[in-house]
Amino acid sequence: MKKLRALHDPRKGTLRIVGLMSGSGTNLRKILEHQEKLRSEEGKYIYQMVAIFSDNWQSKAPEIGKDYDIPVIIHDIGSFYQKLNAPRTDLKLREKFDRMTVDMLKPFKAKVVAYGGYMSLATKPLIQAFTGVNVHPADLSVPGEKKGTRKWTGGHAVRDQIQAGEKFLRSTTHLIEPACDMGRIFLISKPMPVQVPEGIYLSDKTQLQKVADLNQERLKQFGDWEIFPKTIEFIARGYFQTDSSGKFYFKGKPIPNGIKLDELEN
Repeated sequence: MKKLRALHDPRKGTLRIVGLMSGSGTNLRKILEHQEKLRSEEGKYIYQMVAIFSDNWQSKAPEIGKDYDIPVIIHDIGSFYQKLNAPRTDLKLREKFDRMTVDMLKPFKAKVVAYGGYMSLATKPLIQAFTGVNVHPADLSVPGEKKGTRKWTGGHAVRDQIQAGEKFLRSTTHLIEPACDMGRIFLISKPMPVQVPEGIYLSDKTQLQKVADLNQERLKQFGDWEIFPKTIEFIARGYFQTDSSGKFYFKGKPIPNGIKLDELEN
């Protein structure tokens, strides 16, 4: 029998997490709401967000920090590159930025970072320092045409799915790993029917994008906000595990393609 190791052992204390954000931080708010709901129900923290980090001075991080009495660190990535007179495409400098981020977060002794609308590409220093959890607006268990690829990756995943004629959308939480949207999968949300208003022609790029934006906003509510907090909770409870090769398990069961929320609830 394979020896499994939980991503977090609750016997060693409450899981400490940091929220990363660039904009409105709605995903972090939902994680915090779930945190407080669990605390109210069980009389203790199952997980606790101990700090918020933002790479954007104009984000709503200070508001969230104030609402939940959480320390907030802001290191504006635009100002960072401007000071060095360098383009934001310079990933060597991005690694420097991420090393600074890791140093700023060390005092909070967090194990997990939740990427709640964090728009900067994570590089090796940040990926290796924490267990990073992200949410993506597509079912990442769907394979691509080439072996080892995934079909609905990238920043236009919702638009691409609608353009391809998909009738349902799902969200996926996954581990942050070096290849974008290729991390091991945690949870996949229930299917949400695609809505296309009458009189819309998807062959028109402008109208297609409007439909994609509409459905992506709906998917946040029906997908992201359901599975992101639950993923953090399940990590905190020790449900997600790995074996010596790094393969994911859920309560001892192998999950090579993650676990669908509707299957979990049945």
